[in-house]
Parts: sequence; C-alpha cells; structure tokens
Amino acid sequence: MLLNTKNLQGYAIRATDGDIGTVTDLYFDDQSWAVRFLVVEPGPWLVGKMVLISPRAVTASDSIDRALSVSLSKANVRDSPATESHKPVSVQHELSYIGYYGRPYYQGVADTGKPGAMLVGEGYGGTAVENSTSEPLAQDPHLRSAGDIARYGIEALDGDIGHLQALLVDDVTWDIRYLVVNTSNWWLGHEVLIAPQWIAGVRWHDSTVSVHLTRQSIKDAPPYHSGSAFGRNEESNLYRHHGFAGYWAGEVRQESPEFILKDKDPRHAHYDAR
Repeated sequence: MLLNTKNLQGYAIRATDGDIGTVTDLYFDDQSWAVRFLVVEPGPWLVGKMVLISPRAVTASDSIDRALSVSLSKANVRDSPATESHKPVSVQHELSYIGYYGRPYYQGVADTGKPGAMLVGEGYGGTAVENSTSEPLAQDPHLRSAGDIARYGIEALDGDIGHLQALLVDDVTWDIRYLVVNTSNWWLGHEVLIAPQWIAGVRWHDSTVSVHLTRQSIKDAPPYHSGSAFGRNEESNLYRHHGFAGYWAGEVRQESPEFILKDKDPRHAHYDAR
C-alpha cells in the first residue's frame, strides 16, 4: 500500500508494550529515495525527547486506526541516543542509531537492486562500518527530511509545473514511489505524480527538482486524485504513458515474456508490447 506522507503525519507508533508517540516527519536517503527513519514525537511518558525509528522495525500498518506497529519496547526507545530533529542528519549520527538498535546497515536500489536490502557489516558503497565515521562521510548530509522538501519547485524540460506537495511511500519496502506535485500555479486544480526514476536532478541549494518529462506529457498523463485508489493498474498506465518501465519490471518480465525492455537500465527502459 502507498502511504501519503501528509497523511502519515500523526500516525501512532505502537510498541510491544504500548504507544510510543506520533510520526512528525520522515528522513529519506537522497540517493536511493528510501525512507531511513520515522521521526517520532513521544507522548507524555517521555517528555522533551524526539526519537528516530527505523522503518525496518515496522511490523504492520493500519490506515483505519492510523497506526504503525513496531518490534520495539518503550525501554528501547527511552534509552536510545538523543536526536535533534530540526538539524540535518549525518552518516555519523545514523551509525549511532543502527549500532544502538543492533540493526545491520542496508543499501538502496542503486547498490543491490532490492530497496532496503540489508548488508551486515557494510556501509555505503561497501565501506565497512568501523571506517564509515571518517571525516568525509561524517560530514555528508545524505539524509533529507520529507517535511523540509515540501514546497520544492518542480521543473519539466520546458518549464515549471508546480511544487512538491507530498510523497507516496511503499509501506512494505519503505521506498518513495512518487512525488505528489501540486500544479496550481500552472494547471489549476490538478495533482500529478512523478516517480524518482524520472528525476533528472535535485538542486538542494535552491529547492528545485528537475524531471525528464515535458509539460505536455505530464498534462496528458492518466489523472491522479489524492484519496482515490491507486494500484498496480493505475501505476502501469502512468509508466506506460511516459514510456518508462515500472520499478516492478523484473517481476513482470518473469511472469510475462512478452514484456521486453529495450534498455537494461530501468531508468531509461521503455515498454515494447508485442
């Protein structure tokens, strides 16, 4: 299921022995577009402390009760390292959390082909954990806040299309599947979806995301409405319209031989239905 980050704010976090608090933000990796931490504001049982929880600890999500169950106890959370949620998170800070919770490092799509795949004893790019607190890595702000990038401008190949409104996150892999773009400044009353695979680049210094799509292609895409069902059929229609293979292409190729990729790189692959 895809979770809208705007709706995810306020979700309760249920530990093995009671509620911990509520989600206020998400931290994601700006290279793999995978969620690394849920930023949680605890309830009155832990006043004055913000905590980070790995989505790998999430065991179930409940959209009706607006809650996420985690395999942690309140004691785990109470004794975790302190965090300042309003500052960029560094590799060094991330390591302190992974070390505390005893969870192995994991890499994203670019390294393993499996979002969130876990590699014991490995850091980014194959660097061993014990070496990953060296000066260059410790200063690398590779984690971004979902709340901070809201309102980022979105640029098509031929002009602005609007601003980032929210993210759609897979509640199984915790990968960001789509950017929800509000086009009110260009196309009044519409929302469109942009997949991370279609992003040409992100200019963090001036809050702008550029995409490999034209305005007309975006305007002619299958419609999207927040709150409406958006499953694999809708995803397939959207990817097919823009001429890209879906992120699920590997699974489809195994099940349907007629599905052929012209390009081995999934970022550039196109549909070729025979």
